[in-house]
Amino acid sequence: MTAANLNANPVLVHALRGGIVESAHRGAVAIVDADGTVHTALGDIDRPIFPRSAIKVLQALPLVESGAADAYGLSNEELALACASHGGEPMHVATAASMLAKAGLDAAALECGVHWPYHDGSLKALAAAGKTPSALHNNCSGKHAGFVCLGCMLTGRNDADARRGFVKGYRAPEHAVMREVTAAIQATTGWDLATTAVGTDGCSIPTYAIPLRHLALAFARVATGVGLRDGHAKAAHRLRQAVAKAPQMVAGSGRFDSNVMARFSERLFCKVGAEGVHCAALPELGLGVAIKMDDGNTARACEVAQAAVVQALLKRLSDDEQTTLAAMSDIALVNWNGVEVGRLQAAPALRALAS
Repeated sequence: MTAANLNANPVLVHALRGGIVESAHRGAVAIVDADGTVHTALGDIDRPIFPRSAIKVLQALPLVESGAADAYGLSNEELALACASHGGEPMHVATAASMLAKAGLDAAALECGVHWPYHDGSLKALAAAGKTPSALHNNCSGKHAGFVCLGCMLTGRNDADARRGFVKGYRAPEHAVMREVTAAIQATTGWDLATTAVGTDGCSIPTYAIPLRHLALAFARVATGVGLRDGHAKAAHRLRQAVAKAPQMVAGSGRFDSNVMARFSERLFCKVGAEGVHCAALPELGLGVAIKMDDGNTARACEVAQAAVVQALLKRLSDDEQTTLAAMSDIALVNWNGVEVGRLQAAPALRALAS
């Protein structure tokens, strides 16, 4: 896609300073129901984009449908972590380790790579203790622990060595685990993954280019179960319930996804992905939402956009809930002296959704 094409997308978020727009973040938004009817389309919703970590709930469907979640007695916290991009806090690390232990394996089975915790306090505490991070601290360790549990279930074996041998290499597209995961993504999105562009995600699994229209459709299906086979529908419902009961596992302290889902419980499931992607399921409305910021701004713009969309769509909001979403879609920019120097605001294109 050329720059000219991207410039056709509307401005979704403004950064203001000194009373004028300092920066403008363009992007596209798809809001779709489970039958595929488009509720709202802003910008190009048919351009295939890489959803990255925004679709972890889709990738976790086989973990539940296969019976692995029941066989290993995975808790709500563990199922929520399977859908997570967490900050590497102690609770996240311990929960990922617990998932692996229930399947008879340990952190050595993880193939997500190693990085320092994203959560600043946890990073500093680890360094102060003279320790280094492991794969358990990787923000994708819960998702990968879920893949390992799925692989252990697929072996049909109780022997730890046999399980470890079978699971090895699970991140490869041709592995039995990744074939199950890919099939779940294709079934929920309705997009032909065999003919689309394929990349490699940060945690080394395949990531497939899918249009926002189809990503929003998948999240509407996760919200309602409509259009999903029975096993996927039941798995989606269970995962949404688990996340509603343990939202801090999905992101962590001070993070948008955990904060907003703690506030709205089962009324909202949402998940950020790298490069400015954000998806949401709204069960009471039967809608799915998919957002892509053209500049890849995940740190601030896509979350402001999602807050504005949810605020516009959700009905029966209390004053408290309105205040929560308003604060997330209109954020003060503060300098190192604590002085407010500007605002980060949803642009008129998003505000108009409420009318």
